[in-house]
Amino acid sequence: MQRICLFPGTFDPITLGHTDVIDRSLDLFDEIVIGIGVNSSKMPMFPLEQRMQWIRDIYSHTPKVKVISYEGLTINCCREINARFILRGIRTIGDFEYEKAIADVNRMMESNIETIFLSCTPQYSTLASSLVRDVVRYGGDASQLLPQRVLQDIKKA
Repeated sequence: MQRICLFPGTFDPITLGHTDVIDRSLDLFDEIVIGIGVNSSKMPMFPLEQRMQWIRDIYSHTPKVKVISYEGLTINCCREINARFILRGIRTIGDFEYEKAIADVNRMMESNIETIFLSCTPQYSTLASSLVRDVVRYGGDASQLLPQRVLQDIKKA
């Protein structure tokens, strides 16, 4: 049975913290599906198709990484793509408490789907998409925060 993993998030935008978690998980799974959750109550900074294209471009050399968008419960997305694992990056103990609560509820709904937590590399432990959006919004230097592919498009805009 293939080890398919869903890495859910908004990826608005995808950061070096996200790519660090993805890159470090490549050996753990046969397929990693980056699932961009669409939440109608949130207004993202970057359009969905742009976020998906960045991920496709960044991982074009890595066939085991795919990207999709989904609405609704993450656990339902896992069922649709036959993922037995959910990947979550943990920056702080606060992240762990929040993510563990979600993992517990997911386990109640689907006991055969495991949540895997990867702690962030120290240099990315304070990197949150909301902070990155502020740096970008106000014209700051995001070169230590974002993949080169994302920086290229932001500099063009």
